[in-house]
Amino acid sequence: MKLVVVSAGLSVPSSTRLLGDRLAAAVGRQSDVDVEVVELRDLAVEIAHHFTNGFPGRKLAAALDAVTWADGLIVVTPVFSASYSGLFKSFFDVVEKDALTGMPVLIAATGGTARHSLVLEHALRPLFAHLRGLVVPTGVYAASEDWGAQGLDGRIERAAGELVGLMAGRPAKKGAEPAVVPFGEQPAALRPAG
Repeated sequence: MKLVVVSAGLSVPSSTRLLGDRLAAAVGRQSDVDVEVVELRDLAVEIAHHFTNGFPGRKLAAALDAVTWADGLIVVTPVFSASYSGLFKSFFDVVEKDALTGMPVLIAATGGTARHSLVLEHALRPLFAHLRGLVVPTGVYAASEDWGAQGLDGRIERAAGELVGLMAGRPAKKGAEPAVVPFGEQPAALRPAG
């Protein structure tokens, strides 16, 4: 399965990228995945040009293809003005309208204080619901004080497990029909009682 991490971190090193890497590693411990990271800071100019000319540059086109054909996404943004960054939103504004339909998505964010943790529920979850992604129940927010503290690792593992579960239940390729299993060959747990 292909997992794509979209990181909107701007600094190097970036706590946003670090959180994305930790989430991807947790998914990798629970499932065999090929991970590709899309760093939005490297695509900022091409994203802006796409808005003005309607065409993605080479690097942006590759990033859009990676996201479109992923089996699952981890999306991570720093918090700016109590919401996702403009660069993060701009990238998802140029993703094709139906590209994320049915896509399992793990949402995550980083910020200076725990006060901004509601960004997951008030900004990220509605955005990806609008894009018709399947957002995992557990979002992961990491404030400055969370790094090295108890609790973050547990949230990361729980969210990764939820993403793996959604990815495992999804057809391998978009447009692929789910396998039809004859009734007599279904696992006993899936057969109706009686």
